[in-house]
Amino acid sequence: MDENTAGAKGRKTPSRKEAEEARKRAMKQPMTRKEQMKREREARAQIRERQQAALKTGDEKYLPLRDRGRVRKFTRDYIDRRFTVAEYLLPILVVSFVVTTIPAVAGFGLFLWLVVTLMTVVDEVLLIRRLKKELKRRFPDESAKGITLYVLLRSTQLRRFRLPKPQIARGAPLPERY
Repeated sequence: MDENTAGAKGRKTPSRKEAEEARKRAMKQPMTRKEQMKREREARAQIRERQQAALKTGDEKYLPLRDRGRVRKFTRDYIDRRFTVAEYLLPILVVSFVVTTIPAVAGFGLFLWLVVTLMTVVDEVLLIRRLKKELKRRFPDESAKGITLYVLLRSTQLRRFRLPKPQIARGAPLPERY
């Protein structure tokens, strides 16, 4: 067998000259604007497909920029492992709104709305304070910039609709290393 032929690959390794020519051909500007737009559209579609798959599997390499990094992964796990009042806020407020349209129990609907809103605010403040304290302990050298909004957005979504998908079960202990 020739030294340039690999058994598993089934073809010769291209010479440097051939590889450079192939790369230049691939990078060569398309003849028409239509071809260029087609190439760009295909490239964007491939990136989008990889990101969608990563959002389901949690593959760090292809996640969107806002979800990448050890701090963001820890934050997702920290939120996903606990129950939050905020994730049920919208369904409860819809029920509260419907109840307020019934004159006999309108007061109860307003009371329910007030209690749930207050519980949500308190729960979110406590969640953010505890998370920031834990982030300082675990990642003292890394920035936690933008984490508050990230926590608010993630914790107010129903668990099954969160993207990236939760990778940790409710109540499960957090890993020590990220």
